[in-house]
Amino acid sequence: MSKPLDVITIGRSSVDLYGQQIGGRLEDMGSFGKYIGGSPTNIACGTARLGLKSAVITRVGDEHMGRFIREQLAREGVDTRGVATDPERLTALVLLGIRDEDSFPLIFYRENCADMALSEDDIDEGFIAEARAVLATGTHLSHPRTEAAVLKALELARKHGARTALDIDYRPNLWGLSGHGDGENRFIASAAVTGRLQATLPLFDLIVGTEEEFHIAGGTTDTLAALRAVRALTPAVLVCKRGAAGAVAFEGAVENWQSGRTGPGFPIEVFNVLGAGDGFFSGLLKGWLDGEDWPRTLAYANACGAFAVSRHGCTPAYPSLAELEFFLKRGVVRPDLRNDAALEQIHWATNRSNPGAGDWSTMRVFAFDHRAQLEEMPGYTPERGGAFKELCLQAALRVADGRPGYGILCDNRIGRRALHRASGTGLWIGRPCEWPGSRPLELEPELGPDCGALSEWARENVVKVLCFCHPEDDAETRAAQEATVGRLYAAARRNGLEFLLEVIPSKVGPVDDMTTATLIRQFYAAGICPDWWKLEPMTSRAAWAEAIAAIEAHDPHTRGIVVLGLDAPEAELRASFEVAAGFGLVKGFAVGRTIFGAVARRWLAGGIDDAAAVEEMAGRYRRLCEIWDEARARVGVAA
Repeated sequence: MSKPLDVITIGRSSVDLYGQQIGGRLEDMGSFGKYIGGSPTNIACGTARLGLKSAVITRVGDEHMGRFIREQLAREGVDTRGVATDPERLTALVLLGIRDEDSFPLIFYRENCADMALSEDDIDEGFIAEARAVLATGTHLSHPRTEAAVLKALELARKHGARTALDIDYRPNLWGLSGHGDGENRFIASAAVTGRLQATLPLFDLIVGTEEEFHIAGGTTDTLAALRAVRALTPAVLVCKRGAAGAVAFEGAVENWQSGRTGPGFPIEVFNVLGAGDGFFSGLLKGWLDGEDWPRTLAYANACGAFAVSRHGCTPAYPSLAELEFFLKRGVVRPDLRNDAALEQIHWATNRSNPGAGDWSTMRVFAFDHRAQLEEMPGYTPERGGAFKELCLQAALRVADGRPGYGILCDNRIGRRALHRASGTGLWIGRPCEWPGSRPLELEPELGPDCGALSEWARENVVKVLCFCHPEDDAETRAAQEATVGRLYAAARRNGLEFLLEVIPSKVGPVDDMTTATLIRQFYAAGICPDWWKLEPMTSRAAWAEAIAAIEAHDPHTRGIVVLGLDAPEAELRASFEVAAGFGLVKGFAVGRTIFGAVARRWLAGGIDDAAAVEEMAGRYRRLCEIWDEARARVGVAA
């Protein structure tokens, strides 16, 4: 019977603050990456990336970190109906680092945290009934209140025909067996913990753990003996993770290691062992719920675990289904997967989720990132220019009205206040980096020689750069411009920022149907894979077809194209939209002076007040949105 959800996980959710310096003590970390964490939360995200419909039952605090978890889960495609907001407790935090392949300093901030307040009241029978499987983790069996919630969920899962799974997930200090500074410890023998676990083992169809985790579940440090002790209590499939020795699945009696089923392993470099088990379980669930045989299921699991140990962070390391399939087909090219350029491009392109973005299948962008054009207008001062850009933002927000598919381009030099106020509004936000009009390309000085200032940008800002270039550029000019774009592109990726490349060849030389396509191929050949392309309007369908073919041949996962305006009158834009709208990869437009140019001149000269300026720009912007939407509807292209 088909159900709306494939899997519901239940238990821990936290914010992981991951030290970004590798090889040092946690005491010496100077900066941290912020990710969602906690085994059930990681697995919910990992399975969602693999195409399963997943959900998580947990609690978060009524504060910024709780909202971050909820929003990030939504961006990952995880159903958040089971995420309760606790009005009294804070969201759990974890501080962690990577010392070497065997050492990972770890501090849990979980005193009276939100997810440990999960109770039976948080378990809704109707929600559980929607799932094909329910997965619990061992930590939530450590407290009577959370244990009661887990047991209720398992009882309801079995009542409604769902399969059940256990990630033993043994952390001694979360069971109160060691101190706060001992979060790295993975095993302390405890008869009490063994007893609590064994009381629940008969409730599961699938039980997964490391050798140490089966030691605590089986009550002995002899792994095979521990597995036999667990088998005596349950007919569940037992999957034992053995590190470099791979994983073994036991469907029946545990006689020896050869009596289990295995899958292929992958010879990769171990960079970070944290989160590997959650990645492994994500791949395992994909195979298990899809009905794959155990060798294939374990191949999924081992591959997902391999991705996790090769990258920084837990959830951010997990693969998409496209990435997993590519890896299984192609194999290991280099053991340090995070430095495999082809694999990393697929990883980025199929997992990216701009924090401010919603559905960008349609892009209606009001571009007011202009600097030189505004500075040349009579009456301009930096203060007046900044105030005008805030009016532009007001107009954009009025037209968007909280709906997805709208955005702005805004600079940080004149439009800083508007740029900052746009954050969190739901608008797509692009931010320019080029020095206006420069050729060869120069970047804004504020970026620094290595573009290091991108580390200060809001994560929802999209790095935009305009390059005036042409296929007939001499070799020196082309090399210089590609090097500048490449330096900016590398810095954008390093900081997790999407990248938009705008090219305008018509301002440099004559153009034909192949001009833009040739430029696109040149940038891909230089190792630059933009998330977005911003292209000048092309009146020929052949020109658009060539440009799109060039993009799709190099990056089938690109976000898409937006058409720029070049200060064209509305009638010319309508004609260009009619042609561009016939191609699904063209998502919309990014137009500026057609909307704000005349209004800015009058406002700076004192001929129009703020309200009238906003009203007129909103009207112009709204008309362009309608023209694009009508053009798209006429050709019937699926966005």
